[in-house]
Amino acid sequence: MEGLEQWKDQLEQLKSQLEPWKNQLEKCLHEAIEYLNQIPPVQLYAAIAVLLISTLLLLSIRLFKCAKSNTIILTGLSGSGKTVLFYQLRDGSVHQGTITSMEPNESTIMLNSDSNKRKSKPVHIVDIPGHSRLRPKLDEFLPRAAGIVFVVDSLEFLPNCRLASEYLYDILTKASVVKKKIPVLICCNKNDKVTAHTKEFIRKQMEKEIDKLRASRSAISAADISNDFTLGVPEEPFTFSQCRNKVTVAESSGLTGEVGQVEQFIWECVKP
Repeated sequence: MEGLEQWKDQLEQLKSQLEPWKNQLEKCLHEAIEYLNQIPPVQLYAAIAVLLISTLLLLSIRLFKCAKSNTIILTGLSGSGKTVLFYQLRDGSVHQGTITSMEPNESTIMLNSDSNKRKSKPVHIVDIPGHSRLRPKLDEFLPRAAGIVFVVDSLEFLPNCRLASEYLYDILTKASVVKKKIPVLICCNKNDKVTAHTKEFIRKQMEKEIDKLRASRSAISAADISNDFTLGVPEEPFTFSQCRNKVTVAESSGLTGEVGQVEQFIWECVKP
């Protein structure tokens, strides 16, 4: 009983301490109601509308930022094996080897994380035809790209090195790629063949070729240059590490299904 009395006394003390705060709160609430009653209804409704619109805009901006793109673009010269790689990623098939595409191939696949097979994400894969006349199709998809896989034929690399480097140069200097820092994977395809060049060799040769392109194009008047950005560091040999967006190199074989490095790159681009 003595403990109960002490508890009641402490409760009464607390109540008396809170009483001034209660009175002050009631006073503030009363003043706020009086102030609101003085505001014309039109202004009050307008203020509420502005508050609601501002809140909705902030929420939509946050949702837009959180909505990460899931589109991956496959591109490169004709004959590099892009379309076979596309089908391999889509359903594990090869479709009788060499296929020439005249229109973009599109498909949505479910890609699993290597570290956790329970984690999967839908990925929109787009295979852009490699013919020079059809490359403008690339610009239609770049604004929503999360990553670019630039496919190179490891077997026939040397005869096509300059053309492939020019195409890659154009991609790496596009504003839609640089500003969004879209990661690029140089995919050295057909590495299952004995005579295929290694990814290290291909990387070094393309860096040298792009360095030459950079020098020759910088000599052209600004009015004739169609590229949005320049590459590399002035007075230094060009390397892919100098690009504003991340550029990596990997090997694959669409025919044998060796696409693990490509899938890992795609997952890194689209993972939540």
